This record gives sequence, structure tokens and C-alpha cells, in this order.
Amino acid sequence: MSRTNVNVVRVGAWSARLRPRALTVVAVCALVAVALAVLAIGAGGYPMSPAEVVRALGGSGSQSDLVIVHEVRLPRAATALLVGSALALSGAVFQALTHNPLGSPDVLGFSQGATTGAMTVIVVIGAGSTALSAGAVLGGVLTGALMYALLWPRGLHGYRLVLTGIGVAAILTGVNGYLLTRAEIVDAARAVLWLTGSLDGRGWEDALPLLLAMVVLVPVVLGYGRALRMMEMGDDTALALGVRAERVRLALLASAVLLASFAAAAAGPVLFVALTAPHLARRLTRAPGPNLVASMCMGAALLVTADWVAQRAFPGRELPVGVVTGLLGGGYLVWLLTAERRAGRI
Repeated sequence: MSRTNVNVVRVGAWSARLRPRALTVVAVCALVAVALAVLAIGAGGYPMSPAEVVRALGGSGSQSDLVIVHEVRLPRAATALLVGSALALSGAVFQALTHNPLGSPDVLGFSQGATTGAMTVIVVIGAGSTALSAGAVLGGVLTGALMYALLWPRGLHGYRLVLTGIGVAAILTGVNGYLLTRAEIVDAARAVLWLTGSLDGRGWEDALPLLLAMVVLVPVVLGYGRALRMMEMGDDTALALGVRAERVRLALLASAVLLASFAAAAAGPVLFVALTAPHLARRLTRAPGPNLVASMCMGAALLVTADWVAQRAFPGRELPVGVVTGLLGGGYLVWLLTAERRAGRI
């Protein structure tokens, strides 16, 4: 890319490269996500215009508008924005580290691990939503620890991580199926809804843990962004440039696993956002590297859009958001595999 397409910003000892096209993509995706969130908040049995929603968000308007917006609909919209951002950032990290376009928590087994934790809580313990969320996070973390234990002797490298993850995902899928057959009918219905991925009835108690996790983890991931770009050129090159590849890889993998686990705890295992958003962001920005911020904004826009479609695809009947992302993401995956095959990469 030519120098005219890259602006370097320096603040003291800190510097960053800003590409106008990438900045435009980030801004557009963020605006689309916010605009659709406003439309989603205003829709439903108590319809509100975008202007009324904005006034209510600012603290003005009728008491009924304030209650509907702040206590009922805003938590769901906030959860959608946070879950989409977290999944997309996690997927961007996995794809960069594995050097594989199919690298995502869905494919590598971490979403299945979070599902196993949640299913164990539902079927075996029978506890409430707080324990379910904790079980999902713990399941994802334990899956990450298992993967690290299996891969540590020879390093957490690309295809080794992908192949091990696919195997672990297959095992955990079988475990989840077994747990589902052991559940009582009421617990089974609850588990199936969670397995599909849903934002229905989400409150601040679902959004706040994910928000806190992102406040901690997003700066960690972005702080390693430069090292991650260097590692895409190979560990030897990164080491020559002063990057301690294995330490950076471990920190980024841990952050990506936690982001995917907290996202699953908030909305269930929403499929394909982590896979699709980084690809779309990279194609739109046309910039090298993992495009972390662009992926986050794209993921937020995708999930809010999917939730908006899920609420309106069939009047009188709301779909789980995971159904919409599964249909759209599955179609994108088929197209991606076809494109990779034609390019001779698979």
C-alpha cells in the first residue's frame, strides 16, 4: 500500500498507522450498528420512533418511554452489540494466529466447551441463569486449558491448533448431545433454546459481565496488535523484530478464549459471527493485518442486524438470533470454501 494511503499519528512515544479506508469502514459499521440498535429499541408491541428512542436514551420523554427503553429494550440491544464485538474480535485473533480463514471459536471447540459448561449447569445442577453464565465461562476456559495442555510440548501453532480444536469440538459435541438426552423435558427445552443462541429477555445482568470482561480484555488484544501483525509473517521474522512469539500467542489465545466464553455466557453459542465478521472487515478495508477494530465494529453490526431480522422475519413469531446467524453464516462458509478451493488453497 502506498504511503499516501497511510497516515502516521504520534502522541509522545506512542504511534499508530491510520488508513483512511479502514477508518471509513470502522465508522460506517459503527453507525450501522448504532442505527439498527435504535430501530430495534423502537420496535415491538409498544412502537417508538427513532426520535423518541433517542430522547429516551438521553433521559427525556414520558415515563413509559423511559421504562420501556432503559429497562426492557436497551439491555437487549447492548447485549447484541457487545456479543457481536466480542465474538468478532475473538475470531480475528484466532484467524490471525492460526493463519487459517476457518479459525474461529466455533470451529476450534471453544464455543462447544462453553456449551458443555452451560449444559452441565442446566442438566446436572439445575441452577439459575447466573450459574449458567458462570458454567459457560468455566467450560470455555477449561477447554482452552485442555487445548494448551495438548499442544504445549510442541507449541501453539496454526494447523496443529486447528486440527486439535476440530477433534476437541467433535468430542464436546458428543458430550453435549449426551447431556441433552439426560435432561428432563423442561430442562431440555431450556437447553435447546440456549444452544440455539438467543437475545430474548436479556437484561443488564447478562450485558454487564461481558462489558467488564471487554473493558479488561480488549485493551490487551489491541495492545498486542502490532506484535500480531508481525507474527503473521512467521515466528522467526517476529523474533528477529523483537517479538516473543510464544508469550504473545499465549496471551492472545487466553484473551480470545475468554471473549468467546463471556459472549456465550451472555447469549448462548451464536454461530458464525466470529468466522464471518473478520473476513468481511478484511475485504472492505483491504488492509493487511488482523483488522481488529474493524472486525469488532463489523461483528456488532452483523449481530444487531441479525437480531433485527430475527424479530421481524415472521410476524407474530420471533426467531432466536442464532437461527439467523446460522443461516447467513452457513451460506457464507459454503461460499468461502468454494472460493478457497478455486484459489487452490484447500
